[in-house]
Formats: sequence, C-alpha cells, structure tokens
Amino acid sequence: MTKKKLFAILLVIVVAAFVVYCIFAHCGAKKSGFAELDAWAEDVVDRKLSQLGYPVNQDIQLKEFYEWYLANDLEIVGLNNAGDPYSKESGLLSSHQFEREVLDYFAPIYGFDKDEVWGMVSQSGTDGNNHGIYFGANYLRNKTGKEPVMYVSDEAHYSNARLADLQNLELRFVKSDDMGRMIPEELEKVLDPTRPCLIVYAMGSTFKGAIDDQKALNAVLAKHPDMPVFRHVDAALFGGYLPFTKHKDMVNRKVLHFESIAISGHKFFGMDEPAGLFLTTRDVYDHQNKYDIAYLNEDMKMINCSRSAVNVLKFWWLMKHVGFDKWSEQANEMLEMTDYLKAEMDKIHWPNWKNDMSNTIFFKRPSPEVVKKYSLACNKDDRFGGDLSHIVVMQHVTKEKVNELIQDLQKK
Repeated sequence: MTKKKLFAILLVIVVAAFVVYCIFAHCGAKKSGFAELDAWAEDVVDRKLSQLGYPVNQDIQLKEFYEWYLANDLEIVGLNNAGDPYSKESGLLSSHQFEREVLDYFAPIYGFDKDEVWGMVSQSGTDGNNHGIYFGANYLRNKTGKEPVMYVSDEAHYSNARLADLQNLELRFVKSDDMGRMIPEELEKVLDPTRPCLIVYAMGSTFKGAIDDQKALNAVLAKHPDMPVFRHVDAALFGGYLPFTKHKDMVNRKVLHFESIAISGHKFFGMDEPAGLFLTTRDVYDHQNKYDIAYLNEDMKMINCSRSAVNVLKFWWLMKHVGFDKWSEQANEMLEMTDYLKAEMDKIHWPNWKNDMSNTIFFKRPSPEVVKKYSLACNKDDRFGGDLSHIVVMQHVTKEKVNELIQDLQKK
C-alpha cells in the first residue's frame, strides 16, 4: 500500500471520527449568531433535569413533532384557532378538526358525555380558570338575574383571586386547614344563601398540593337547595395525572357533579409551553352572553379570540404518540417516586409533609445553595416551623436525582 493511499484512509477515519464526535457532543448545534442567546439555550438544556420545585414535565416528547412540522413547511403558515372549535369555520387556517378530536378524547376521561360537552384547548391553566369563572358567573346571572358570590380557599392558586378582581366579582376567601384543604365549616360561615354561589375547588393547592374535599363541601351547599350553584374545578396539575390512577373518580364529573374543569397541558402532559384544557357542558356554553361577530362567521361566547393552533397539534400528537397506557404508567411512577422521596427524607429526619394523592412534598427549607441548585419553590408557614420549600415530583424526577438531593441535604 502506497503512502498516498494510507494517508487517504487515515484521513477518512479521522473525518468519520470527528463527525461521530460532533453528533454525540452536540458540537453541530445550530448557532444563532448571538452569543448570549446560544449561552442561554445551552444553560436551560443543562439545568432542566434539576428543576424540582415547579410542576413542569421536563421529559418532553416533541422532537419528532417538530421534525414533521418543519418537513411539511408549516413554519411558514400562519395558523389561528380563533373562535368556537365546534362551530362553522371562519376563513382562517386552523386546526379545529384536531381540536375536536382532542376534546372528544378527553371528555369521557373527566366524566363528560361527548354529546353534552363543550370545550377548547386553552392557552394555560389560568386561561381555563378565567373561562370557568366567567362562564360560571354568566350562567348564574342569566339563570337567576342575580349577581353571584365567588368562594375559593385561601390556599388555592392566586389566579383565582386575581380573576375575580379582573371580572369584578365579589370574592370570599374560605379558610383552609393546616394541610391546605378548604374547611367545610368555614364555607358555611361565609356562605350567603340568598345569592348564587360560584365556588372554585382546588384540585391540588399551589404549595402544599392539597385537594379540596368536594363531597364534604357539596354537602354544605346541599343544605341550601334554593341557592343556585356553579362548581369550577381548578385541576391544573392534578387533573393531568389523577385520571390515570386509582384516584380517577376525583376528577369525574359524573361522581362529583362539577360544571367545569381546567387542566394544564404543560404540566403532566408534557407540552413545551403553556397550554391546557377547559371542559364544561353545552348547557353552560349556551347560557353565555351572545356576541355575533360577522367576520368570524359565528357567535363568539369565549373570552379570547385568537388561540394557538400549534398547541392543538401538539396535544393531538401527544395523544396519539403517548396515549392512555403510557400516561397511566407515568402517573403511577410519579406517585411511587413521591413516596420514595418522602421515605428518604424521613430516614434522615428531615421534616416533611405530603397530602393524600399528591405528588408534592413540602419540607423544611434547606440552604440557599440547595434551593438554587434544584430550583425549589419556597414559602413560609409558622404552623410547620417557618421557612419551607417544596418539590413537585414530575416525570423527569428519577431515583438518582432524589438520592443526589438527599445527599445534599445531609451535607448542608
């Protein structure tokens, strides 16, 4: 073999090795031309698996979706799901047909019959709550001619109180117990049975992961049979995983008789940006204020006009590529990992607490270094010793990550 041929072979081997190295080392990542943007992108990818304090599923399965999206040139198409997904289409390019499939898939999971449900893929959990409160208030006004009073626990997500303020509704906070659950006796104290009742149930309070006892609270409301009631369930995180566990009745309308429910898409389901589901009944939707919008070719009863058509496609994609069985596996693994985390904290005698059916553990706040490393959410409650943090166990939280955290707690 001549030196020239040997050199050519060696050159091919070196080039091939470099290509393989680039693939595995990600050195072929596309650069933006802006150093600060590229540095940010690298940083968030590196840190995503240490995000333990917030309810976001970082095990996102949308790479193939984006490959399909780009391969079909959809990045150059302006899509918009303006309007009611069940009504006549406007002239806009939309993904309404896939939105209806998503809603038909999830309706029975939450106890709605397909022929009675109305819903949409929302922009976020707050958007779902906004519609639940707005639809509930209008439904009660249009049925009774009276202004409703809104009730929510003092540990529910802050968006509910902010939305009551936005919609100029009278709001009455109901005291919760130490673990964050609305107290039925306290609801009785603040209830005004002479006016319609718009009540928001927390299906997983923000910090402690508490679930309001709907049966006990409904029993309080039932003492006033002449009082019209609208029940909205804020089930942002818990509404994602509970239907896929033995606790599925907790979000079943046929069992607990709520009128609307909001669920987040970017928490359990693994959307890569805020999105959600809002479900109610056709009767509720039909009792909303009419707004005939000629250029949209329909009666616009919803709050928002434009909505993301791409989030609908992502939800549909996940529904088809992940689906019920895989979500069931993920949901139960999350609860098992939550129990494992609590047991490990108990072993090192680190004060911690957990509500039933919850994937959230709140505990004595560790050092600032640990808080920062794991992006822990913090709060304060003197009933539990003062400064607290919490962890929300999502799909990306592994046993290795839990063990790493426990070691850091022991060191500090």
